[in-house]
Amino acid sequence: MTDPRDHEPYFSEERTDSQPHPAPPPQQQRPQYPPGYDPNLPPLQPQSPYPPLPQPSRARTDLSSSQVVRPPKRTPRSGWRKALYVGSGKLINPGESPAERRQRELIGRVNQPLRGCFKIAMLSLKGGVGKTTITTTLGATFASLRGDRVIAVDANPDRGTLSQKIPIETTATIRHLLRDADKITRYSDVRAYTSQGASRLEILASEQDPAVSEAFSETDYLRAISLLEHYYNIVLTDCGTGLMHSAMKGVLDLADALVVVSSGSVDGATSASATIDWLEAHGYGDLVKRSIVVINSVRPKAGSVDLDKLAAHFAARVRSVCRIPFDPHLEEGAEIELDRLEPGTRLALLELAAAMADAFPSKA
Repeated sequence: MTDPRDHEPYFSEERTDSQPHPAPPPQQQRPQYPPGYDPNLPPLQPQSPYPPLPQPSRARTDLSSSQVVRPPKRTPRSGWRKALYVGSGKLINPGESPAERRQRELIGRVNQPLRGCFKIAMLSLKGGVGKTTITTTLGATFASLRGDRVIAVDANPDRGTLSQKIPIETTATIRHLLRDADKITRYSDVRAYTSQGASRLEILASEQDPAVSEAFSETDYLRAISLLEHYYNIVLTDCGTGLMHSAMKGVLDLADALVVVSSGSVDGATSASATIDWLEAHGYGDLVKRSIVVINSVRPKAGSVDLDKLAAHFAARVRSVCRIPFDPHLEEGAEIELDRLEPGTRLALLELAAAMADAFPSKA
């Protein structure tokens, strides 16, 4: 049996009292530097506390499945291509149509990885242009395609209607959330204050009493967002029609991107252009460059307004312009179901969501 005294002692053998004393640490040796090396200079790259991970060899990369295996041809999902594929007993596969390929590419852009919370402000100076409708449909498009959580917040101080766009699950409002903020520690706590639609989009309603909702301040909004950003990846804020109400500064200061909604009319476009002018004049020029203008057709026909010229006017000032066609389901002003929208409307919303996702931080 090995004598335990042969091992290095945990404590020094010199004692002055009954308490053990740790042994003195071993004397550190001065590191040896190569000739010409200045130890006072910072290293070229910060040293990681972890050992380097193994990297695949070039031979393994060249023989990966994506390099040597031919991808299968995707099957068509609609039109004559699907009919031919099914009618031939799946022996003849004409592949995807250009429209299907385009849709798949848009969905891929919508599903770009996102780390943290991306905040989108929805603005318009003029009422009746469908701002709340665009907020709901954009949020629902994100929520139905992405795996993370998406919420729309009603920051309209004048009795907002965002909560009417999905089935109501609770009468709680943003006021109740702020009142109980200290008790919220997990997602299920927040979920008790929101309503969720079939698309998985959640909505946090505003106070319906105008006398109370008018007191919703910038501080209140900042508190609400600081709480929600811990549990949601995308937050859309449906603002009021005014730019001077108390919460607007907080909305703009926190926004990562902006959506300015305009109708296809002259007065709607004028109001949208005035919104952009105001933002640029008040120090939000960088936010304007990251913004998207949505031309929403709230009527079946555009009349004599040239929407192409309207789009060209805004395209010179903002990052992107998207046009949403008239849709009978959206005209109802009731709860919105994506499955009831026209195919052209669904495609336009998909293009809007893809354009917004292009603004996600590049380093996820």
